[in-house]
Amino acid sequence: MVLKDIPPDARPREKLLAHGPAALADAELIALLLRTGLPGVSVLQLAQQMLDRFGGITGLLHTDVAHLKDVKGLGPAKRAEMAAVIEIARRALAQELKQRPVFDAPPKVKQYLQLQLGAREHEVFAVMFLDAQSRLVRFEEMFRGTLTQASVYPREVAKRALELGCAAVILAHNHPSGAAEPSRADEYLTQTLKSALQLIDVRVLDHLVVGHGEVISFAERGLL
Repeated sequence: MVLKDIPPDARPREKLLAHGPAALADAELIALLLRTGLPGVSVLQLAQQMLDRFGGITGLLHTDVAHLKDVKGLGPAKRAEMAAVIEIARRALAQELKQRPVFDAPPKVKQYLQLQLGAREHEVFAVMFLDAQSRLVRFEEMFRGTLTQASVYPREVAKRALELGCAAVILAHNHPSGAAEPSRADEYLTQTLKSALQLIDVRVLDHLVVGHGEVISFAERGLL
């Protein structure tokens, strides 16, 4: 079943235009992007199957585009559209963080990092470089692989902060296992980076650990 075969008053597009996007269920929003289903599977059923597979709309947004290849009936065009929606969400959050101090929008910082790091299958250590007003200057993925004292180099973070003229940073890394709980190694690494950056007068405002659907803040835990 394609969207045109759904009764007019139940079609997601017409419903959205009449009542606004908030009136649509998650599956209806995804169905608008998919447009067509599969033999024996309606477009709404396919949309719901995708949501179930990836853990809801949040999980779908955090999914690596490469994983969409595993969804039967999702060809290159549809995968490209899904990837575009995910990237639009990332850029919208980044733009907002560049226009206002991060202290004004801590939930959006977490959302942004979830979109950037939540779906990664390997560990990534990233830094949000901030100006004197705590606005985002640049987000950069700096190190990959198993994150240890030996694999994350404070001098590289300090060097980049100086190059960008930053006054503060927010550190972030993901746990591919899905559990966002910080480890002792995470705590030790944070203190090492904090001490190194203090030497060049750059503050560490927070260190955020990104899991699957959860982000834990060192600042909120009193670990900084």
